[in-house]
Amino acid sequence: MINRELVDPQSIVIVGGSNNVQKPGGKIIRNLLEGNFKGDIYAVNPKETEVQGVPCFASVDMLPPVELAILAIPAVSCPAVVKLLASEKSTKAFVIISAGFAEETPEGEKLERQILDTVNYYGASLIGPNCIGLMNRNHRSVFTLPIPDLNAKGVDLVSSSGATAVYILESAIGKGLRFNSVWSVGNAPQIGVEDVLEYLDRTFEPETSPRIKMLYIENIKDPDRLLLHASSLIRKGCKIAAVKSGSSESGSRAASSHTGAMASSDLAVEALFRKAGIVRCFSREDLTTVSCVFTLKEIYGRNFAIVTHAGGPAVMLTDALSKGGLHVPEIKGEKTLMLKSELYPGASVANPIDILATGTPEHLEKAIDFCEKECPEIDAIAVIFGSPGLVKVYDAYDVLHRKMEECSKPIFPVLPSVVTAGKEVEYFLNKGHVNFSDEVELATAVTRVCNASKPTNEGIELYGVDVPRIRRIIDEITEEGYLSHYYVQQLLAAAGIQIVREEVSNNKKVLLRKAEEIGYPVVAKVVGPIHKSDIGGVVVNIQSKKHLAFEFERMMKLPDVSAVMIQPMLQGKELFVGAKYEPRFGHIILCGLGGIFVEVLRDIASGLAPLSHNEAFSMIRSLRAYKMFRGVRGEAPIDEVQFAEIIVRLSTLLRFATEIKEMDINPLLATSQGIIAVDARIRVKK
Repeated sequence: MINRELVDPQSIVIVGGSNNVQKPGGKIIRNLLEGNFKGDIYAVNPKETEVQGVPCFASVDMLPPVELAILAIPAVSCPAVVKLLASEKSTKAFVIISAGFAEETPEGEKLERQILDTVNYYGASLIGPNCIGLMNRNHRSVFTLPIPDLNAKGVDLVSSSGATAVYILESAIGKGLRFNSVWSVGNAPQIGVEDVLEYLDRTFEPETSPRIKMLYIENIKDPDRLLLHASSLIRKGCKIAAVKSGSSESGSRAASSHTGAMASSDLAVEALFRKAGIVRCFSREDLTTVSCVFTLKEIYGRNFAIVTHAGGPAVMLTDALSKGGLHVPEIKGEKTLMLKSELYPGASVANPIDILATGTPEHLEKAIDFCEKECPEIDAIAVIFGSPGLVKVYDAYDVLHRKMEECSKPIFPVLPSVVTAGKEVEYFLNKGHVNFSDEVELATAVTRVCNASKPTNEGIELYGVDVPRIRRIIDEITEEGYLSHYYVQQLLAAAGIQIVREEVSNNKKVLLRKAEEIGYPVVAKVVGPIHKSDIGGVVVNIQSKKHLAFEFERMMKLPDVSAVMIQPMLQGKELFVGAKYEPRFGHIILCGLGGIFVEVLRDIASGLAPLSHNEAFSMIRSLRAYKMFRGVRGEAPIDEVQFAEIIVRLSTLLRFATEIKEMDINPLLATSQGIIAVDARIRVKK
């Protein structure tokens, strides 16, 4: 729980307060005083009577009532101090800086549990232990530097790690980002990232609340709550960027299905963020750069103009934007002649617009105005302007400041000369702007923002899915493990997923007769083993009765084979879709092109069930090989509408059959008659 005493206390005590500002208890007091905290500040230190001008008491029991307590004392002493403050001093909020709790030893975990029991009993809030503290516009209860510029239009930062929060601040302040609050939750036995998001969601005021949130998450304890409040904030107009660390090792868990082997908690995070509308980042620089993009005007298209006085950075920016699916279209026509006549000879106006190293602030203004007023095809403008040593950079940055205020199109300032023009860049930042000192970093961040999904608020798609039939089939199954071919077909049919015609028999004569009905060529597969190809249990392009008879006899001798299945030999593009149940997250749906794209390149997209059609389209279009859906080199396009429908139907099936833990439909074949499931495996655990 997050209460008023935690975010806006009228009195604060620092237990372990010190005159030595190199110690946490001393630095916290210094930060509170320099932040002009308006309430009463007390310290507890048996060796002092006054600490940095603040009244100091020898022990906690001598204190007057106090609303917020910050503990910077050994872990072993914390439980008793918390209990005394909560029970006798009416303290309703605690920030515990101290380490040595559950992050270190079992004994420390017991101390942490004692503290949690006490604060919960007395209805108090707890930040930490093992954190740097909390700062907002009311109080700066942290022992670290830097202290950012705190204002109502700044960013809310929530971090699992105190040290990482400090380094994020270092990165952000250099770019010009401002902050409203910084939450370091530490071990988070009571208040974690999800709790802070819930608080920010429930207290959100459209007219006054900050609209940018940055998250550094080490452990998602409650994915559903994170999804609920993140998507709620985004629908209210907020933008959220997040780094989730520590999700790579879980991919090594043993799994028997193809999907199970590929699925990991990292893909679960990817799916959760996609569903919520969170922009996923992978480093501190990535996180702060994306957040800088958030501060600028909204981008409503994918076409960039680049105004520069340096050719190389403009080329690198063009390449990086193009790689991310954004465009730097050529600007041509008579209108460019007018602009060219107003620039120095040798300037280029085709896009990038290069005003040359000798270009003046007036030239910069003319180029920006041209992109704003004469180029309706341009959606955003990137301006690269450093210090060539030939012009007054202050004047150029005044032009840039004015144009960023006036223009309807977003302008992205790339000011690379942070050393030679450091004062000028600082002058620009002090006007309330941000700076992207590296053009490729900017392109990466803009790509993430432009390609991010919107939060979904659509219900479960039930049309065409026979939910009662699905439940009857699942309830009828008595054994665990991989389902028989019969049940797999029944479940796919109940979900409305088209299946290739199949005939199964352990009788050679029966199978040969069925093959005549189907028509050659056919495919033969063993029934029984999970990994059919590994034992030579799949043969394609069987052209004759004699060939089929031979393969039947061979296959029936393979280990664990109970029958042979035949299918018509279909031609088409291979697709892949599968699912795996991930604890706490639910079912992760994976999709992609089949064959080498999934086997070798791991070009897959993930989503979290249940999925809407919009989510399914977002997954498909995020694939690196998505161009193949449009048709390349004369090949027929793939029906992405039908593929999206299959993904949605599968997610609905899984929503009502949570007993399914792993599932592959591989391949799906995109044929001229539509997309058809050719092979599938389903593993059930009751």
